[in-house]
Amino acid sequence: MSTPFDLKRTSQTARERIFAKLNAAQRAPMPEPDTAAYYAQATPKWPNEIERLKHWARTMRRFNTQIHWVNADNWTQILCAVVRDKQIGNILLPMNTAHGQAAHQALAQHAPKIQSCGFERPIEDWKDELFDRVDAGFTNICAGIAQTGTLLLWPDAQQPRSMSLVPPIHIALFDTTTLHDDFFSAMQSLELAHNTPSNLVLISSPSKTSDIQLTLAFGAHGPRDLVVLAQLPAHIALADVEEAA
Repeated sequence: MSTPFDLKRTSQTARERIFAKLNAAQRAPMPEPDTAAYYAQATPKWPNEIERLKHWARTMRRFNTQIHWVNADNWTQILCAVVRDKQIGNILLPMNTAHGQAAHQALAQHAPKIQSCGFERPIEDWKDELFDRVDAGFTNICAGIAQTGTLLLWPDAQQPRSMSLVPPIHIALFDTTTLHDDFFSAMQSLELAHNTPSNLVLISSPSKTSDIQLTLAFGAHGPRDLVVLAQLPAHIALADVEEAA
């Protein structure tokens, strides 16, 4: 009659035989996949950057993202208009950044009734205020992906993840010169192989979820509204992209 000790020893012996065979097998180096070639053949091609921008915008708008084409001279005016239109009373800004300071100054001048606050205290000290009284968060975007209609957000100490996740409205300033064809191209540009952040957020729409009855709901796990201020370079006119995007 076998004892538990005998069964354990038999199991160990069988395992040792298996590992011995694996260790004795000849090892052949696996060739590295040609990732660049794969993405090159899998990614759509656009005749020019305007058509690529239109594709990106159509893809994001398909899932309720609001896009406003802006330029370097008027994005703060459009921001103020969005804030007034959405009746935002309190907005969270990255005060220690250039875009946060520009937004703060514009709101103070053109929408003085709107309260601006920064992420200057530990979240434990003002969690209730953040979750209950902040209407919107404003961040910039580090890159975009045309193929999938996606924005890449790189949270850091100046604009932590909570800034774009907790408030019900996320307003994002996107420099469209950082739009890439696909995720691989964005990774190459950001040098993510050597500079991987602890948290890189890919955003394709407002937060949305669906139940078993296929009822789509926005804002269950994050912002219900996503507003993108898509800043165009000087050589692209607003009319070039507004017509069909």
